[in-house]
Amino acid sequence: MVPDDLPLSRAGIDRAALLRTDDRAVPDALADEATRVLLVCDGSVVATAEPRVALLAPSDVARLLPEPGEWLLLGRGDAGEVYLARRVPERRPAPRVGEASDVLVHAAPDGPAPDPEPDLPEGLGWVSLRDIGAALSADEAGLATTAVALDSWHARHPRCPRCGAEARVGQSGWTRVCVADGSEHYPRTDPAVIMAVVDADDRLLLGHAAHWAAGRWSTLAGFVEAGESLEHAVRREVAEETGVVVGDVAYRGSQPWPFPASLMLGFRASATSTDVTVDGVELTDARWFSREELATAVRTGEVIPPGRASIARALVEEWFGGPL
Repeated sequence: MVPDDLPLSRAGIDRAALLRTDDRAVPDALADEATRVLLVCDGSVVATAEPRVALLAPSDVARLLPEPGEWLLLGRGDAGEVYLARRVPERRPAPRVGEASDVLVHAAPDGPAPDPEPDLPEGLGWVSLRDIGAALSADEAGLATTAVALDSWHARHPRCPRCGAEARVGQSGWTRVCVADGSEHYPRTDPAVIMAVVDADDRLLLGHAAHWAAGRWSTLAGFVEAGESLEHAVRREVAEETGVVVGDVAYRGSQPWPFPASLMLGFRASATSTDVTVDGVELTDARWFSREELATAVRTGEVIPPGRASIARALVEEWFGGPL
């Protein structure tokens, strides 16, 4: 199995689900200076240079963001302190890079960093969770991943999907409630398979997506379709993107990837054919690598491997037998 402490799977804070239905949970937390708040915007959080997630007191947030805003209840610590996230609006719209792509969704290229309010104190800055996820502590990684996932969902679902009326935040950030019909709607998670495809000679299949920078390669991936099992999704995606036929499929681990709402389900897939024909639309290239070939390509810069926060990196390094 890949490690069970994958960067964005780590969580050391109690999610305190029972607290969400208490209408006083957020107001009471904001009145308590022991509460800690992280700021979230479009896949990024406010962090220090170390990097550490900046966990602010409610009074600090009130000075930075005096206007009313939306709050997300993230959990409660061992000492009873509550953790919140404050959704922060952007000064300008940022492109939702890779949002609709179902190819290699774990490693879509980064878009421009958000430029949100407020102006931050010296030493703090907005950093993408993709970039710092692997460097955070378990508590911080869990809080930041949950905050980014919830923020992404709220940003994309301002209206009721049933009637189109405005939907407002409910249950401390864990639902949206239609103002017209009262229906409740919950955060969605999109299952996506991601696979280390290995042939009979123990070579690894990697692909290069059309929208990536030159040199970036990763494992194949794609969304699970309606009415489809995970194993069938693995075989279908590999065949569609590369023409390679897959036989045995073995589950290796999972990790949330909230960009915007994926749960990456990792597999090792055994190829029964080796001829590669890319579709030319989602993938522009795919090739087999031996361990020596991949090590050399990474060392020379010919191949840029998946980021350290991704499960793709874990799948590659599990096959490789150690860190790249």
